[in-house]
Amino acid sequence: MKLRELLLTTLFLLPASLFATPYDHLHLAADNALEAANWYAKHFGGTPTRFRNSSDTSLPIDRIKLGDIYVIFYERDPGAGSVGSGVDHIGFSMPNVESVFNAIIADGGKGLGELRAFNGMTLGFVEDPWGTKIELIDDSAMRGVHHIHLSSADPAGTLAWYQNIFGGEAAQFGGALPGIHYGNIWLLAAQASGEIAPTIGRSMDHLGWNFPDLDAAAVEMKAKGAVFSMEPRDFREIRISFVEGPDGVRIEVVQP
Repeated sequence: MKLRELLLTTLFLLPASLFATPYDHLHLAADNALEAANWYAKHFGGTPTRFRNSSDTSLPIDRIKLGDIYVIFYERDPGAGSVGSGVDHIGFSMPNVESVFNAIIADGGKGLGELRAFNGMTLGFVEDPWGTKIELIDDSAMRGVHHIHLSSADPAGTLAWYQNIFGGEAAQFGGALPGIHYGNIWLLAAQASGEIAPTIGRSMDHLGWNFPDLDAAAVEMKAKGAVFSMEPRDFREIRISFVEGPDGVRIEVVQP
């Protein structure tokens, strides 16, 4: 049986709600990390902070925390934008989509089309000043960081891979978009319209999940077919590793 068929069979045989590995962070790129952290905090909330909210002032302020998810910035040339990679865009939810849409355009961002309605919700698309595409959506059921929208040659197989590795609940967002719900974020997938570029080196560099015991998790993930591009290792006060996701999506797996 082919890997995709095996994953899909496993997905449909499992209970609708699986243990969900906690979603941890989005790692973007900007030529000035502090400026980017302030920009995101201004438009999406949260407070600019340091590594794991450290009080060590020798560490740079390079992230914000929204709920239990960090949005972190590599300070480097963001390269090409997120569109065209395995992560097309990320989403934030707020009740005032129109005013945030206009404020972002006035503050160095770019509007991508007009606001529209979807299943009773207002939504719109913008691009941040460093090239990452962002969806703004008024979903009263989840505020703050809302979703990651993958671009895949095989959306169903891709979602099956993520659920096999990280768990979560298979569901349809808005009754129309197939995805996985992790409690604090949605993972959605759409059909790619062309070639898919790896995320590494682009403005949307990688995704991040966490496990309480990374070494034990790595053994289980490898048994499920996950390929590690970097084995678990110590980094400051945590352990980190990197996994190769479908469609060239780079994934960091951490032990906080």
